[in-house]
Amino acid sequence: MTIEIRVPQLPESVSDATIAAWVIKEGDSVNEEENLLELETDKVVLEVPAPASGVLIKIIAEQGATVLAGDVIGVLEEGEVTAKTEAKATTKESSSTSAEANASPSVRKIMAENNLSESQITGTGKNGRILKEDVEKALTATTAVASAPTPSKPAPSAPAVTTSTTDLEGREERRVPMTRLRARIAERLLEAQSTAAILTTFNEVDLSEVARLRRKYQERFQKSHDIKLGFMSFFIKAATEALKRYPEVNARIDGGDIIYQGYYDIGVAVSSERGLVVPIIRNTDSMGNADIEKAIKDYATRARSGHLELSELTGGTFSITNGGIFGSMLSTPIINPPQSAILGMHNIQQRPVAVDGEVVIRPMMYLALSYDHRLIDGQAAVSFLVKVKELLEDPASLFLEL
Repeated sequence: MTIEIRVPQLPESVSDATIAAWVIKEGDSVNEEENLLELETDKVVLEVPAPASGVLIKIIAEQGATVLAGDVIGVLEEGEVTAKTEAKATTKESSSTSAEANASPSVRKIMAENNLSESQITGTGKNGRILKEDVEKALTATTAVASAPTPSKPAPSAPAVTTSTTDLEGREERRVPMTRLRARIAERLLEAQSTAAILTTFNEVDLSEVARLRRKYQERFQKSHDIKLGFMSFFIKAATEALKRYPEVNARIDGGDIIYQGYYDIGVAVSSERGLVVPIIRNTDSMGNADIEKAIKDYATRARSGHLELSELTGGTFSITNGGIFGSMLSTPIINPPQSAILGMHNIQQRPVAVDGEVVIRPMMYLALSYDHRLIDGQAAVSFLVKVKELLEDPASLFLEL
């Protein structure tokens, strides 16, 4: 009995999807619920599981094809999977699960195509994450791997229809189609700049007290909550308290109305191989530092592996972006519509500052607040940023809600 593999129902507001990669190839056996392929939308990556156990006998829509919900993209011949095949599938699933936490879907695909295991590659990314460059180095260094047979129908991780050309002087150029997420990011950035009157105000904050608290309580905090105490949870709590005092910064424009939101859902910008995504931490006013740190870590891990849910990327009343992790000293962040403001964090640098008439060295950070001037007046924007600064420079007042 043959079963048609169809594109599942897509998330609300998503009209179509692109086949990012087939995880298995024609002729492979699969177990029910085993992942067949990955669909990329302009917001999230979706996995399509096998509807039953059997053999994939035909791939109708190849990698790079644009598909709609309900489209037939392959054919599966239903049947029992032999013990040998089950063992093979189990080994494959185990290997895939192990690599999933340390490599993106596209990198895992290259590893699978070249019969590379995680133990053969040294990851140079954060927390030992395996990058595409690490796989390429392993292929170059290992003759046996480099000469391994290529599958009859490989599913390259690079986008379809990549072309190489030269300019008038014979220098090489490479043309790669823009991913759906990157195209959507570009669209939203242009939308923000064309529909909002964006201004940016700046300030700087002395993080001596926050740094002291982290040093003093880091070990106890980590033992109690099994998570490190970072700077971001302090910023999210400070921003939440400041939003309570300046509700227009937490509001949005809807046509001719202003909607004041009585809840605090803060988006935290996360950079991934597919582009920038902003998962939402909801109800931050009722969360402690440990809850916030755990949410950030979970979102960052799943954002980089492409496994965020659409519901985790929608909504939000305010955003925070941290360019400082890449070394940025100062920037003017762009607001995330329909939000009205975004806080930009930057690099922490030891700088000389005047304190009580004396020059001292302190860990300083520049802060930037970009805001929609149609809704937020300059006085409110400056006062909001000053309040964030005050709360961070005196964390006791932050926890006492003073």
